[in-house]
Amino acid sequence: MTTIVMITGATKGLGRALAWHYGRKGYALAVTARTEDDLVQLASALQAENIPVVAVAGDMAKAEDAERFAALTLARYKKVDVLINNASIFGPGPSLLLDYPDAAFQEVLLTNTLIPYFLTKQILPTMLARDSGIVITLTSEAGKTGFAEWGAYGISKFAVEGMVQTWADEVADSNVRFHLVDPGEMDTDMHAQALPDCDYFLDPPQKRLAVFDYLIEEGAANGSREEAIVHQQKEGER
Repeated sequence: MTTIVMITGATKGLGRALAWHYGRKGYALAVTARTEDDLVQLASALQAENIPVVAVAGDMAKAEDAERFAALTLARYKKVDVLINNASIFGPGPSLLLDYPDAAFQEVLLTNTLIPYFLTKQILPTMLARDSGIVITLTSEAGKTGFAEWGAYGISKFAVEGMVQTWADEVADSNVRFHLVDPGEMDTDMHAQALPDCDYFLDPPQKRLAVFDYLIEEGAANGSREEAIVHQQKEGER
């Protein structure tokens, strides 16, 4: 039976790389992003290669949009095997917390925590009913170490890590697995925003996919926190 992979933030950076990677591996996709035009272009390109895809534009930090995305996906596929909570925003910056706009602080914290919360809450019951499923949520080094001028983004990732640890503990008696993935520094728009004066080489997101293959196709203990660069190096040694 075809594996169904749901990906948030699928039109840019790592999300886009994941969509193409798993589509070309023969998986069926459910993808979302805020910008409808970008999402339509991605879906059309995937369909041109005969890759099954459900594409639903929306703000997954809103419960009603997450519910709609989940409902349309389940109506088409009847299940989700893998949920990849990839989407997040960086917010203004680099910026000291003393200078951080209050409204932006709220937006970043809410966006980055509510997206994985709402979608997981929609999909997890179907995984538990089948006693099978994988939820992978993206984190960052800034989710365990505070970095000056990374503002609300780093703080939101601390919250995300705690949330995933909580989910993992709550499903410990099932065959559903939760994982955190730190993709490391990559050549993305978000990295350019976070470190605009970066003067060293950055890998493209396509180089950081081995960790996802490992979690989906081989498996790790529920609740694990994986660093993509470690799996990239292991892949290079094979």
